[in-house]
Amino acid sequence: MDERPAAAPGPYVLAAHPNWRESRVNRRLLEAARSVPGVAVQDLYATYPDYDIDVPAEQARTAACNLLVLLHPVQWYSMPALLKLWLDEVLTHGWAYGHQGTALQGKDLWLVATTGGPEASYHPQGYNRYFFDAFLPPYEQTAALCGMRFLPPLVLHGAHRSSAQEVDDHVAVFADRLRSYPAWPELEDLATCIACEVPESDRPVGEEH
Repeated sequence: MDERPAAAPGPYVLAAHPNWRESRVNRRLLEAARSVPGVAVQDLYATYPDYDIDVPAEQARTAACNLLVLLHPVQWYSMPALLKLWLDEVLTHGWAYGHQGTALQGKDLWLVATTGGPEASYHPQGYNRYFFDAFLPPYEQTAALCGMRFLPPLVLHGAHRSSAQEVDDHVAVFADRLRSYPAWPELEDLATCIACEVPESDRPVGEEH
């Protein structure tokens, strides 16, 4: 990772975009995250172009943060492939969840995403057929399994067609939220997440399905 680590527990931003040069909004968000003191930033595609993730290093960085931020464009109703691989390899049984997997308990998970389709397309009468919230359960349950609190996502719909002012305003909100975390008024109303119990019989140590 070529970015500076946070000196004290703070946000850790996992930024994933397969082609930053073609990014209109996520590139701006990445730059904004890098500008906020105390925030550690990881550009996954720049650091791991061969998809060979340094798991111990990533676990150490994630364990040291108090807020894990998933920053990415929505692709096929999900996250880019390298970010999914990061979750697969870093959030391991016995570390992030399951028996003795308590490394992330009490932390927060925040999704910061963009979509190509406008908000109206995420509607039962739109071409995406569902409200955007219908695509969030995998993120929410990932947080719950690890004992993390899932924060209200920050989403910019229709990123391709958003005006320059809309993009500027969105980036400013993102930077301000990073800068002010955890002093967000709405966090007082969010209950602490209790980790889901995974019976040892469901996931024997050393065995894969």
